[in-house]
Amino acid sequence: MAEPVLERTFIYQEEHELPDPIDVSHLVTEDDTPVDNIFSERQMDLLIDSLYASWRGPQDGRPFLAMANVALYFALRQQPLVPDVLLSLDVEAPADVWKKENRSYFIWEYGKPPDVVVEIVFNRKGQETGYKLTQYARLGIGFYAVFDPNRQLSNKLLHIYTLKGTRYQESKKTWFAEVGVGVTLWQGVYRDMEAIWLRWQDEEGNLLLTGKERAELAEERAEAAEERAERLAAQLRALGIEPD
Repeated sequence: MAEPVLERTFIYQEEHELPDPIDVSHLVTEDDTPVDNIFSERQMDLLIDSLYASWRGPQDGRPFLAMANVALYFALRQQPLVPDVLLSLDVEAPADVWKKENRSYFIWEYGKPPDVVVEIVFNRKGQETGYKLTQYARLGIGFYAVFDPNRQLSNKLLHIYTLKGTRYQESKKTWFAEVGVGVTLWQGVYRDMEAIWLRWQDEEGNLLLTGKERAELAEERAEAAEERAERLAAQLRALGIEPD
């Protein structure tokens, strides 16, 4: 079967004249379909949690929006793509999330495609390196990461694609310079599950921590500081000095 042709939606606006709103009432923004499995749910949560807990964007004050398993609409008469995770710079979450036009990522509403999309592979039906790869490139999404934890596609766990012109080229670089964040594989425990996970990292290779990890690190530092203070106090008392 031939690939469906991507149909872009453009909105033209005369000077001082607002365009008529696009009718999205017929579009499906949620269908209550569950995620693939427990690992997939946790992996998506890990990526979203760590971004909002530890990342300020490529520059302080520059907004971003991260979503998991949300429809990505690019044209009114095309079925949406549904990336497992998307990251978009210079956009913000809408104030009223219940409005129909705010329930999905409509490119014509946000004015731009996402900057990064991530897909998690568990079978060959998702076409992550076929149809989706072609469509994400046509949309102009700069970076595309395909995480294959169960090695369904090949023996390679992680595939990174960088947009060159209108096509993706597979790359060994895991740092997305234009976005200000990168990805890496990490062996560890997240939400009581031991596995190899896909994580975000900074330019120095440090993991972006989840909210829980940040809290645990702060607690460890506080305990270490308290122990140092107690040792210093003991040393002062040994010298006959009573610490204040």
